[in-house]
Amino acid sequence: MKNLKQFMFIFFLGTSISLSANEDISKETLGEVLFFDKNLSFNRTQSCATCHNPNAGFADDRDNGISKMASLGDDNKSLGDRQAPTASYAKFSPKFHFDEKKQKYIGGQFWDGRASTLEEQAGGPPLNPIEMGMASKKDVVDRIKENEFYVSSFKSLFGNDILNDDEKAYDALTQVIASFERTDTFSPFDSKYDRYLKGEYDLTALEDLGKSIFFSNNNNSCATCHVLKGEDKEGETFTNYEFHNIGTPANNSLRTKNGVKVIDDGLLANTLVNDINEKGKHKVPTLRNVAVTAPYMHNGVFSDLKTVVEFYDKYNNKDRNINPETNKAWDEPEVKETISLKELKAKAQSDRKNEALVAFMKLLTDKKYEHLLEK
Repeated sequence: MKNLKQFMFIFFLGTSISLSANEDISKETLGEVLFFDKNLSFNRTQSCATCHNPNAGFADDRDNGISKMASLGDDNKSLGDRQAPTASYAKFSPKFHFDEKKQKYIGGQFWDGRASTLEEQAGGPPLNPIEMGMASKKDVVDRIKENEFYVSSFKSLFGNDILNDDEKAYDALTQVIASFERTDTFSPFDSKYDRYLKGEYDLTALEDLGKSIFFSNNNNSCATCHVLKGEDKEGETFTNYEFHNIGTPANNSLRTKNGVKVIDDGLLANTLVNDINEKGKHKVPTLRNVAVTAPYMHNGVFSDLKTVVEFYDKYNNKDRNINPETNKAWDEPEVKETISLKELKAKAQSDRKNEALVAFMKLLTDKKYEHLLEK
């Protein structure tokens, strides 16, 4: 992409977009180009798409030497302590705020909500030393100035003086990337579940059972945190955007590699939060594309979706005391004192019901990712 003069070609999900350097460009299209540009990282090895691969549910599907549990930085050695959340359907998360009625923090981006908006989120990774590793906003803007196509596009969209002010230019960068992330490319609502709602797909018996269990507060706790609009409502993103501690254990395997020794404070790590009762809570993720964006939990500690279901069931089922991935007892929670026991309360589930829940969640896979589902 460097020193482009006449045309730019990008390849996205099998399609080619040709842009003339002289034609008008939208914020969405410029954001799409920048989303794939590795030149915005220090060593020119990493783009937004590296950790949010559009061919893999907008998650990081690289092994990274740690079974995809966290992302590898632009320096090819730095490892994070949390999994990069999918960017699918991220535009629906409300701005980070405290809901006075619920007495809960809601929304934002990242696992701890520290970015209130998509724009703030887009501005984070380029300046993160263990991600894209750029030293300053000026350094990022200087990379933009290298590219004649970018220069003309930014001037066309934001005025001829936009690149003279590093703060304003960086804000413009975050705006266009966020504009791309708000397009239907990230949220097509065309899964089998969506097609079922339109009468275009018939549920199997197992999927139908899973749907009934999922939406039933009497049988399972899924709907408590993963339903916002209601059963069979179009546009459901399968998260209420709250923050909860579900007793996830520390990922010791990951920490052996990344060297992290401190407790993950979760929501309490957000500079806008100072209540110790929020310690260890993480944002409830969307279940859209959950079946193709393993591993699971904020730290990637579980590799299989069925394990996650059984982990929830252990709170209500005295016989569910073994982690099927280790064949040992479940590890202790990293943060014990703030577990959302009220929200986790449900009836014990049988193996058949757990399998049905997994079958239902597989229905939430966007059509373009259905080929990634296990056969």
